[in-house]
Amino acid sequence: MTDPIHLFAQNCEFITSIADLRDLPESSLSEIAFIGRSNVGKSSLINALVNKKDLARTSNTPGRTQLLNFFNLADQMILVDLPGYGYAKVSRSQVKEWTKLVRKYLVGRPSLRRVCVLVDSRHGLKESDTEMMDMLDKAAVSYQVILTKIDKKKAKDLDSLTEKIQSVLKKHPAAHPIVLATSAEKKTGLDALKESIVSII
Repeated sequence: MTDPIHLFAQNCEFITSIADLRDLPESSLSEIAFIGRSNVGKSSLINALVNKKDLARTSNTPGRTQLLNFFNLADQMILVDLPGYGYAKVSRSQVKEWTKLVRKYLVGRPSLRRVCVLVDSRHGLKESDTEMMDMLDKAAVSYQVILTKIDKKKAKDLDSLTEKIQSVLKKHPAAHPIVLATSAEKKTGLDALKESIVSII
C-alpha cells in the first residue's frame, strides 16, 4: 500500500469547478468526495490533509462553494469538495439545482471510491446527515462518517458521540463501521483519515 503520509505530502492542485455533469473531468484516478452540512469545515479539512492553508479557499472564488470542486493529488487520486447541504441565503430553486447536481454525481460516478460524510462534532448527526446517508445506502455508494472540529468538544463527550454514531451506522449498509474524529485546526486524526483513504484507492 502507498505510504499515506508521503502521498498527502505531495503536490495537490486545483483542477476545475463544475455546475453541470456534462463538464465532469475525465479521469482514470480514484475519487474521494467530501460532503457535509454548510460550515462543517470541508475546505479546512481538505487544506489540512494536503498541508496547504489556502488550496480549497484559493480555488473557491465567491460562489464556487455552489459547485463541485476537483483537486489532483500527485496524480494518485482526485479529491472532490462538494457543496454543503443546509444552504443559507439562496432560493429554493437554487438549492434544488445544487442538490440534483450533487446526487447525480454521487450515484453515477464510476471512479468515486468513497464519500467522506463530515459531521460537526459539536452538533452530532442531524436529519440532513441521515438523509444523505440513506441516499448513499440506496445508491450503494461507500461512505465514512468523519467528525470535524473535535478540538471544540470534550474528550468524554466525543467518545460518547462516536459510540452513538457507530451504533447508528450498523443500520446503514453502505457505511464504513468506523467513525474517524478530526480537527483541521489542531491536525488531530488526520493520519488515520489519510490511511483510511489510501487503503481503498
